[in-house]
Amino acid sequence: MPELMTGKRGLVMGVANDRSIAWGIAKALAAEGAELAFSYQGEAFGKRVQPLAASLGSDFLMDVDVTSDESLDAAFKQIEERWGRLDFLVHAIAFSDKSELAGRFINTSRANFQNSLTISCYSLIDLARRAAPLMAEGGTILTLTYQGSNRVTPFYNVMGVAKAALESAVRYLANDLGPQGIRVNAISPGPMKTLAGAAIGGARKTYRATEANAPMRSNATLESIGGTAVYLASDMGACTTGEIIRVDGGYHVLGMPQPENL
Repeated sequence: MPELMTGKRGLVMGVANDRSIAWGIAKALAAEGAELAFSYQGEAFGKRVQPLAASLGSDFLMDVDVTSDESLDAAFKQIEERWGRLDFLVHAIAFSDKSELAGRFINTSRANFQNSLTISCYSLIDLARRAAPLMAEGGTILTLTYQGSNRVTPFYNVMGVAKAALESAVRYLANDLGPQGIRVNAISPGPMKTLAGAAIGGARKTYRATEANAPMRSNATLESIGGTAVYLASDMGACTTGEIIRVDGGYHVLGMPQPENL
């Protein structure tokens, strides 16, 4: 029987299809009794998300553009009118021009740098500011990051800088919102076979290399990430905030590849 999230309501942002990390999180939260709302951007993504949401018993979908104040205001007004509160928010949103996730980082354009930081990092701050008033009895904000934030990773380029900023934002938001009983954390999976991951050049090589060298000799699964999200969003994670929780088979502890792969 579902228990850990029973009675809790939350917004999941960033589901693109059934291989999305956000979808793995949504399924795990729903399995523990959570009531979910979903956001999408544009009609094409809406058509993908609607049947997925329906499979979890949700008919609460909103078209949201995180670069638009009007769109964000309208979305949170809908949440307030329908639910009156929010217990958790899952932010699984990031973007960069695919053409700039190749070649040299030094060639990052000003326009793409600003766009990448706005969508991948500032959106979390913008959302947290709107979500906090609906979390009068406390709540949880979760986002997703990647080890390219603190270690140079081929093909990641400006997204590494964006994720570094995102992780810093997690810590500052955790400090700001802690007195209100709101916890802010990030999950850092290893490489995943997702729509977003496919946009990164050399994704298949990165996936194989991580799997071959991680202490667990495996990459993260949607189920393992979903389980981590349940812990963080439930009362079990009541004293955990400002953390970057790594779910990468232990890859982050390595200083060199495994001997057989040197």
